[in-house]
Amino acid sequence: MRKNRTQDVTTSRHYQGVKVKKPKISNLNETISRIWMYMSTYKSLFIFVLLLVVVSSSLSLLGPYLLGVAVDEIITGIEKTNLIIIIAILIGVFLLQSVTTWFQNYWMIKVAQHAVYAMRKDLFSHVLRLPILFFQTRQNGEIMSRLTNDIENVSRTLNTSVIQLTTSVLTLTGTIIVMFILSPLLTLLTLIIVPLLFVGMNWITNRTNRYFKQQQHDLGDLNGYVEEALSGHDIIKLFNQEERVKRDFIEKNQRLKESSYWAQVYTGFIPKIMNSLNNLSFAIIVGVGGIFAFNGMISIGVIVTFTAYARQFTRPLNDLANQFNVILSAVSGAERVFDVMDEEKEDKNDVEIKNRKRLKGKVEFQSVYFSYGQDDNTLNNVSFIVNPGDTVALVGPTGAGKTTVVSLLSKFYEVEKGKIMLDDQDINKMSRSGIRSQMGIVLQDSFLFDTTIKENIRYGRLDATDHQIITAAKSANAHTFISQLPDGYDTILDSNGYEISQGQRQLISIARAMLADPSLLILDEATSSIDTITEIKINEALTKLMKGRTSFVIAHRLNTIQHADLILVLQEGEVIEQGTHKELIKRNGFYAQLNASQNRAINE
Repeated sequence: MRKNRTQDVTTSRHYQGVKVKKPKISNLNETISRIWMYMSTYKSLFIFVLLLVVVSSSLSLLGPYLLGVAVDEIITGIEKTNLIIIIAILIGVFLLQSVTTWFQNYWMIKVAQHAVYAMRKDLFSHVLRLPILFFQTRQNGEIMSRLTNDIENVSRTLNTSVIQLTTSVLTLTGTIIVMFILSPLLTLLTLIIVPLLFVGMNWITNRTNRYFKQQQHDLGDLNGYVEEALSGHDIIKLFNQEERVKRDFIEKNQRLKESSYWAQVYTGFIPKIMNSLNNLSFAIIVGVGGIFAFNGMISIGVIVTFTAYARQFTRPLNDLANQFNVILSAVSGAERVFDVMDEEKEDKNDVEIKNRKRLKGKVEFQSVYFSYGQDDNTLNNVSFIVNPGDTVALVGPTGAGKTTVVSLLSKFYEVEKGKIMLDDQDINKMSRSGIRSQMGIVLQDSFLFDTTIKENIRYGRLDATDHQIITAAKSANAHTFISQLPDGYDTILDSNGYEISQGQRQLISIARAMLADPSLLILDEATSSIDTITEIKINEALTKLMKGRTSFVIAHRLNTIQHADLILVLQEGEVIEQGTHKELIKRNGFYAQLNASQNRAINE
């Protein structure tokens, strides 16, 4: 079980007819504490930044006081020399304050960016260790939003808000102390605005927290939908679904607009309230201070100082209110980041192999049961034995459990009941990395990275030399077409491989698997939807690749697996038949009927 996990408990709420979710307010202190853990690496520098903040805040208090002294001295007839000295000191104070402010901002950015860098690195590293099910239940765009938008939100806040918050607290405290020293009665009259301020701020922040959290949620939802729509734009156009997708986008965009609108509306109330209270404070100081000065209770310079301090008094209150909302927005983003980081990693209970010797490739399923959290099992009592070097074909209708079998062997999921043995050893006692390091896979739609053909092939073994890459490409029948490209092996591909055909992508994928030299091989109908000549090349390459290796072939066309050593026929999660092609044809069962129907379809 995950501990201290922020739960997205939601209730329904309507904004001008648009139904959105209202997130539950989470643990602010816990989230801030976790952010501080990332900042603590530069703790010494951060403490020095805080000392500079103390200095700059003190100088900001000294400036208005010297200004009031100068006014009183002018009124009382100060000598010109003394006036120049006071003005020089005043200029020096303001210059020194500017310098300390610049340095504190500079070094705070360094602390903040280090913390955000570490946070982003930990998040991405954790995402790579999450189980397949995590990605199957979330949109890619929503995950990307947490890696980018939410992290950047934290970055902006740490860069500025920490200093502004500290400065506001120190300035507010120092201002009240100095004001009390100058005139306790006038200070008490000025503080009348504080209860009004807290009432207004409490009313605003109770709403902005909710809307900022909703805004982050809606932004992630919209990003996920846009990413999905862009990835599937061909299908959208093919089925003429542009209008439906547009309507769905408008609905999600409307939700984001509403949550952002109300977040900004309530945030916009803050300066309006502060300006009103600021004007009220000035009125009190000028009115009451004028009466005091007329009666000789205080000097004109004190009134000037008080008006400056009154502005400094309301400004940090304004900054505190503004920064509180900014921090709430950043905390909402940080919570979404930590929410992912609290997800249980795939290899949490993984056991490391002590001796990673090459696997022989014997595979045995012993009464294996598995379900994807559903009431009905995806696999029911699946049992079979595969000898080293054999080729196993998995056939059956869609949803029969073919992909689930190889997913369990790859340890993408854990079996619920039964055992999977690899070289007579329970795979639960073997590490995922150890098993996968000796597995190769060629999918129906091969994925290529945004890099050169050479690096795409080298992905099978990162320490491979260029000579080994070319040798693997030759074995995969890919060398000829690669050499004919303008940049050869240095040709840069995008992730969809648009520069080359689907068959050529498959050949590169096979070369990558050959370079990895796996003990176990998984093929997912690697020759579907390509031309005949390329299919011949791929079949030749696959024959070389499968030689001496235990191979699992997910087959849709039965004519491609007639020479398999074992054919497993699955239906509704059960192995209903198993044997060679000839044995299954003789039984005249489900496999024989399926084979006959495919032959009729080919002949027609």
